[in-house]
Amino acid sequence: MRHGTAKQHALAWLLGLGLLVVTAGSGQRAAASLLQPLLLLMRPQLENRLAELCVRLGAGGTAGLERSLRQPCRQLAGPVSTCLIRESEATGRTFGVITEMLGGRFGDDSEAVAKRCAAKLLGLPAESLKDVSLEDLGRRFSPQGSR
Repeated sequence: MRHGTAKQHALAWLLGLGLLVVTAGSGQRAAASLLQPLLLLMRPQLENRLAELCVRLGAGGTAGLERSLRQPCRQLAGPVSTCLIRESEATGRTFGVITEMLGGRFGDDSEAVAKRCAAKLLGLPAESLKDVSLEDLGRRFSPQGSR
């Protein structure tokens, strides 16, 4: 694996660490604590994805609006990524979130963590949005959904 990509090295490290956690008989909380450094290393990638998504959804394809949203979205991505990492740890879903990020997908673990962060950033109790779909949240808070 000497010539592999950074993603392959991260995946190998993740699998090795996951195996260590499983064979050591550690609980879910311990696994989350051991994996948090990997999620912290992935934070720049997470922030870039969040900023791009913010610009794309906020601008709705309007070039001028995209330019004006780049900086605010970049500034928002920091606190949101911090929340996602913190809530991944708090819920014991760090391994699932990392696996989903490496796979380039948004699965059950990422969704649960995203809902907790959305609630907290809106000043609500962490579990208050757990039964609301992300699609409903998106429609409710998007410019098109508020018409």
